Amino acid sequence: MSTPIPLSVLDLVTVTEQTTTAQALQRSISLAKAADELGYNRFWVAEHHNMPAVASTNPPVILAALGAHTQRIRIGSGGVMLPNHAPYVVAEQFALLEGLYPNRVDLGLGRAPGTDQRTAAALRRSTDSLGVEEFPQHVLELMSWLGDNRLENPMSAQLSATPKGETHPEVWLLGSSGYSAQLAGMLGLRYCYAHHFGQMDEVAVMESYRNRFEPSPVLAEPHAMICTSVITAETPQQADYLAGPAKQMALALRTNRLTPVVSPETAAERGISPLDEQMLGHLPATKFVGTPGEVADDLQRLVERTGVQELMLAATTYDVQTRIDTLRDVSRMGLTTR
Repeated sequence: MSTPIPLSVLDLVTVTEQTTTAQALQRSISLAKAADELGYNRFWVAEHHNMPAVASTNPPVILAALGAHTQRIRIGSGGVMLPNHAPYVVAEQFALLEGLYPNRVDLGLGRAPGTDQRTAAALRRSTDSLGVEEFPQHVLELMSWLGDNRLENPMSAQLSATPKGETHPEVWLLGSSGYSAQLAGMLGLRYCYAHHFGQMDEVAVMESYRNRFEPSPVLAEPHAMICTSVITAETPQQADYLAGPAKQMALALRTNRLTPVVSPETAAERGISPLDEQMLGHLPATKFVGTPGEVADDLQRLVERTGVQELMLAATTYDVQTRIDTLRDVSRMGLTTR
């Protein structure tokens, strides 16, 4: 029996040629309010550093503002890059967010630094503990401060993240590789696959998550979400035009010539050469671009192939209204999950 699939949003608080950081933050608040009104389930913000197109450097700070401007939608990190931070600091931050917005906070965790080694060193004053080996232990330590008691002799027995927390954030593991999927399964956590930039077969990733899943105190059965990128418009030509800035940003990332997000007009003027297309490879800057009808079929197939319980939407656009229009279009598609 099929049921409507919960829809969510991932945002990077993008900065364009014509916007400041302050304006980018206000645009994200507008996007979150629209998602809230449209019935979306979650609104997550990512963690990136030292990028001219991304103002989402500190998810807890942004989430505090988003929670104050929304009513019911869950707010969360997509994600906090745990190697950049002491687990205890993250626990304190999200315990406070949960105190402000009880039963509305998600803590999505990633294992990549999300930046270059120099910036990672500036964040932690060291490049120690940035490896894969420490990540599972740091996740378990963090979870122990947020009410998960599976560790023997946890530091949370002597050190509290908040004096009297009554509820706890929902913890997710995020990733674009099989490693995070398998770890999420082994720890019995919810998992979100980054389909919008991941290069692995999404079906195989989800199968690895489910195959390694072990019931835990917080989750009895596997629960997965997939994040993909979508831009819709009335015609295929208009949708492709609006997706131009995302192509230019993807090209800038691959050539290490980072800039703020350019306008569709600038993107069209620059164009994409055959050499650029080759550099972009088989990974489109936006996974699904087209009319609502075209995109609906693609998204429904993605959901059915992967068997996920939730769907999250990302996109790089110049205008926040383009994202709001896309969210509205997708909310009307009647997408379902088994």
